[in-house]
Amino acid sequence: MTASAPSPARDAFAHCEALARAHYENFPVASLVLPARIRPYVAAIYAFARTADDYADEGERTPGERLALLDAWESKLHGAYEGDATDPIFIAIMATVEETGIPKQLLLDLLHAFRMDVNVQRYRTFEDVLGYCRYSANPVGRLVLHLFGQSRAETTAPSDAICTGLQLANFYQDYAVDLGRGRCYVPLDEMARFGYTEVQNPGASQDGRFRELMAFQVERAREFLRGGSSILGLVPGRLKLELSLTVRGGLAILDRIADINYDVRRTRPRLRKRHKARILIDAVLQRPI
Repeated sequence: MTASAPSPARDAFAHCEALARAHYENFPVASLVLPARIRPYVAAIYAFARTADDYADEGERTPGERLALLDAWESKLHGAYEGDATDPIFIAIMATVEETGIPKQLLLDLLHAFRMDVNVQRYRTFEDVLGYCRYSANPVGRLVLHLFGQSRAETTAPSDAICTGLQLANFYQDYAVDLGRGRCYVPLDEMARFGYTEVQNPGASQDGRFRELMAFQVERAREFLRGGSSILGLVPGRLKLELSLTVRGGLAILDRIADINYDVRRTRPRLRKRHKARILIDAVLQRPI
């Protein structure tokens, strides 16, 4: 954000950063890694997505009410791109667009994913899951590349792989939470392949099958994250560190899932302070992934 930004924009960016700090436990760490000039834009994008995600997930609203809120949010987005905004989040988005030119389609893709959260409860195949990640996760990486001036063909593919791998890791970490909301991101055909069928009320007799199923999911997510790590040789400085932290963080989540013998139905694995410290040290020292 330029030093000469008008007060409404400064206040709007401050609002978004406060929202990010309140809702996302990793944001303060990430904000220290990101260059100061980029932090407000990242906060604006996060506030936009976080609020829309809450519309899709939080509270006791009906599906119709959730979709109506998302439609209204999209209308405000179009307004911001046309230079018309009154909501602090969209004042910040409008300023971000003016100063960085972030593509509107990437933000529309995120809204598409939130609508899928309302409308889709199960995914038949892994290709269907990847279709969701294409809207829910990959746009985030592409927005970051754009803000850093590193958006080009050779960086987009590995960025997509990292974002998809991290999204998959988050799916498995939040398996029980999502199931409580009526959603499951483990493909139905793969459940059947591993002989695991009791989605809502798993029985003890199927514990072994579930662990084998999840071990398969976790290993595939590792392949996405490690495959995407090739981007670290293509980008400079702060972005390289940010992406290294992202890859290592995703892999650490997958490690925690393995540590609990893959039983994410009963335990939600979390990264402790010691895990985060190790991630940061390894990234700063550029240790092999």
